[in-house]
Amino acid sequence: MPQQQGSQFSQKEGRIALAIQAFKRGQFKSLKAATESYDVPYSTVRDRVNGYPSRRDSRPTNRKLTDTEESTLVQWILSIDQRSLLPRPDSVQQMANLLLQKQSNSS
Repeated sequence: MPQQQGSQFSQKEGRIALAIQAFKRGQFKSLKAATESYDVPYSTVRDRVNGYPSRRDSRPTNRKLTDTEESTLVQWILSIDQRSLLPRPDSVQQMANLLLQKQSNSS
Protein backbone atom coordinates (compact mmCIF):
# COMPACT_ATOMS: atom_id res chain seq x y z
CA MET A 1 0.00 0.00 0.00
CA PRO A 2 1.53 3.35 -1.00
CA GLN A 3 2.42 5.77 1.80
CA GLN A 4 -0.33 8.26 0.87
CA GLN A 5 -3.09 5.64 0.82
CA GLY A 6 -1.95 4.20 4.14
CA SER A 7 -1.91 7.65 5.69
CA GLN A 8 -5.37 8.44 4.32
CA PHE A 9 -6.65 5.11 5.66
CA SER A 10 -5.23 5.86 9.11
CA GLN A 11 -6.78 9.31 9.12
CA LYS A 12 -10.17 7.94 8.11
CA GLU A 13 -9.99 5.20 10.76
CA GLY A 14 -9.09 7.84 13.32
CA ARG A 15 -12.08 9.99 12.33
CA ILE A 16 -14.34 6.94 12.54
CA ALA A 17 -13.09 6.17 16.05
CA LEU A 18 -13.57 9.79 17.10
CA ALA A 19 -17.12 9.86 15.69
CA ILE A 20 -18.03 6.71 17.61
CA GLN A 21 -16.44 8.01 20.80
CA ALA A 22 -18.21 11.39 20.52
CA PHE A 23 -21.56 9.70 19.87
CA LYS A 24 -21.16 7.35 22.84
CA ARG A 25 -20.24 10.27 25.10
CA GLY A 26 -23.44 12.02 24.09
CA GLN A 27 -21.77 14.89 22.27
CA PHE A 28 -24.13 14.31 19.35
CA LYS A 29 -27.85 13.56 19.47
CA SER A 30 -27.64 11.14 16.57
CA LEU A 31 -25.09 8.92 14.93
CA LYS A 32 -25.84 10.65 11.63
CA ALA A 33 -24.83 14.03 13.11
CA ALA A 34 -21.56 12.54 14.40
CA THR A 35 -20.70 11.03 11.01
CA GLU A 36 -21.43 14.29 9.22
CA SER A 37 -19.32 16.25 11.68
CA TYR A 38 -16.33 13.91 11.26
CA ASP A 39 -16.86 13.43 7.50
CA VAL A 40 -17.07 9.64 7.61
CA PRO A 41 -19.61 7.24 6.03
CA TYR A 42 -22.68 6.69 8.18
CA SER A 43 -23.00 3.02 7.21
CA THR A 44 -19.41 2.30 8.26
CA VAL A 45 -19.82 3.94 11.66
CA ARG A 46 -23.21 2.28 12.18
CA ASP A 47 -21.69 -1.13 11.46
CA ARG A 48 -18.78 -0.51 13.85
CA VAL A 49 -21.16 0.60 16.61
CA ASN A 50 -23.11 -2.62 16.03
CA GLY A 51 -19.95 -4.70 16.51
CA TYR A 52 -18.78 -5.38 12.96
CA PRO A 53 -14.97 -5.19 12.61
CA SER A 54 -13.23 -3.30 9.83
CA ARG A 55 -12.22 -5.31 6.78
CA ARG A 56 -8.60 -4.98 7.80
CA ASP A 57 -9.36 -6.48 11.22
CA SER A 58 -11.60 -9.31 10.03
CA ARG A 59 -10.48 -12.72 8.82
CA PRO A 60 -11.59 -13.73 5.32
CA THR A 61 -14.00 -16.67 5.31
CA ASN A 62 -12.08 -18.48 2.57
CA ARG A 63 -8.78 -18.43 4.46
CA LYS A 64 -7.55 -21.95 5.01
CA LEU A 65 -4.39 -21.58 7.11
CA THR A 66 -4.44 -20.48 10.73
CA ASP A 67 -2.28 -17.54 11.84
CA THR A 68 0.30 -19.95 13.23
CA GLU A 69 0.40 -22.02 10.04
CA GLU A 70 0.68 -18.91 7.92
CA SER A 71 3.53 -17.62 10.09
CA THR A 72 5.24 -21.01 9.82
CA LEU A 73 4.94 -20.90 6.04
CA VAL A 74 6.41 -17.39 5.92
CA GLN A 75 9.33 -18.47 8.13
CA TRP A 76 9.93 -21.48 5.88
CA ILE A 77 9.98 -19.24 2.79
CA LEU A 78 12.40 -16.83 4.49
CA SER A 79 14.70 -19.70 5.52
CA ILE A 80 14.83 -20.89 1.91
CA ASP A 81 15.62 -17.36 0.77
CA GLN A 82 18.41 -17.03 3.36
CA ARG A 83 20.05 -20.10 1.87
CA SER A 84 20.09 -18.29 -1.52
CA LEU A 85 17.49 -20.62 -2.95
CA LEU A 86 14.41 -19.48 -4.79
CA PRO A 87 11.10 -20.26 -3.07
CA ARG A 88 9.19 -21.51 -6.11
CA PRO A 89 5.38 -21.17 -6.14
CA ASP A 90 4.86 -24.93 -6.50
CA SER A 91 7.12 -25.59 -3.48
CA VAL A 92 5.25 -23.03 -1.40
CA GLN A 93 1.96 -24.61 -2.45
CA GLN A 94 3.24 -28.06 -1.50
CA MET A 95 4.27 -26.82 1.95
CA ALA A 96 0.89 -25.12 2.43
CA ASN A 97 -0.84 -28.36 1.44
CA LEU A 98 1.28 -30.29 3.95
CA LEU A 99 0.22 -27.85 6.68
CA LEU A 100 -3.43 -28.27 5.64
CA GLN A 101 -3.03 -32.06 5.64
CA LYS A 102 -1.60 -31.97 9.19
CA GLN A 103 -4.53 -29.74 10.15
CA SER A 104 -7.09 -32.22 8.86
CA ASN A 105 -5.30 -35.18 10.47
CA SER A 106 -5.42 -33.55 13.89
CA SER A 107 -9.15 -32.74 13.65
